[in-house]
Amino acid sequence: MELEEEPLVLERENLRSTYTAGHGMVHENEEESPQQRGPEQVELHVTLLGRSKAQGNFCPLEQGKAFESPDRSKREQRNPPVKRLGKFIQLGGGDLSELPIPQRCHTGDGKNTCPDCGKSVRGRLGLTRHQRIHSGEKPYRCLLCGKGFTISSTLAKHRRIHTGEKPYQCFSCGKSFIQSSQLITHQRTHTGEKPYQCPECGKGFSRSSHLIIHQRFHTGEKPYECPQCGKGFSQSSNLATHQRVHTGERPYQCSQCGKGFTQSSDFTAHQRLHMGERPYRCAECGKSYTNSSALIKHQRNHTGERPYKCPECRKGFSQSSALLAHQRIHTGERPYKCPECGKGFYARSPLIAHRRTHTGETPYMCLECGKGFRKKASLNVHQRDHLAEEQCPDQGCPQ
Repeated sequence: MELEEEPLVLERENLRSTYTAGHGMVHENEEESPQQRGPEQVELHVTLLGRSKAQGNFCPLEQGKAFESPDRSKREQRNPPVKRLGKFIQLGGGDLSELPIPQRCHTGDGKNTCPDCGKSVRGRLGLTRHQRIHSGEKPYRCLLCGKGFTISSTLAKHRRIHTGEKPYQCFSCGKSFIQSSQLITHQRTHTGEKPYQCPECGKGFSRSSHLIIHQRFHTGEKPYECPQCGKGFSQSSNLATHQRVHTGERPYQCSQCGKGFTQSSDFTAHQRLHMGERPYRCAECGKSYTNSSALIKHQRNHTGERPYKCPECRKGFSQSSALLAHQRIHTGERPYKCPECGKGFYARSPLIAHRRTHTGETPYMCLECGKGFRKKASLNVHQRDHLAEEQCPDQGCPQ
């Protein structure tokens, strides 16, 4: 759906008017009937009116200046306005209800109501454009790609994608944009302005769309549902990434080892393993990570923050994935099944450890004695035994 500011629209019954500066009066000519003027002519007039304003020329109805052709002026000299059919209204003061329809357009009157949704739209042309949202009509087509649009101005913006034209440039960094609205949003990265505030927690956002997504964390709304498993997501991009779990698609391939990833962020973090790059360092202990999210999770070990609370028992967790796994204890859900014996688990990590009982794999090796373990927790317990032996010489343990 293309959004566009409503232009100043002339009503369909609009009659040509002239202004006589010497008398300070408006003359409403009734020679032309409303039916003689089609919507295309009205839209053309509005477009020309917008262009003239952009060039510094203002509408005669707003400025009180003559807007006449040379032929029109000659006819007025032969037939003075006093003798022509029409009515005169003194400008300056007076009741707006006495103003003719062209004047009412400039004062903000003439709103129409959409019969489909009840929205109030200024002018009949504005209503016609709005109704295209309901009808799906897109009369303006791009000759290069065939994409359709409801209004011509949106088509003009779209063409810049093909031409590469980016007329709106940021004075701070020089980056250019196709639309002025994109430039305004971008400039907030320089100013730090975040005009969209969450009423629940007060967090600010530079874009209204980001605020809408954020509010779904408070409401729990997940409007994007996976058709395969029914899992819901707050963002459409997260659903698209999730669906790759079902399709097996891994579009991000590592050129070093051939490993594939479903998300570009995971792929970027993986590449840092090959390069030995760990740009995210903990200020408390100096431990470094390949991505910022891993550092944020780690820092909660120092702060003790557990922002994810179980609604059943109020137990807190430092990661959302840990909360999801915990909630399955309450629901009894065990979606991770062992393909060897069919045993179910509430999380993936216990399943991985369990499968090692079938394969005999012991990836966690003790550096002291070389003993292997299926779980890292088992290795930690074993290493404490070595530490206790070192601290207990009375029992004949090695010093």
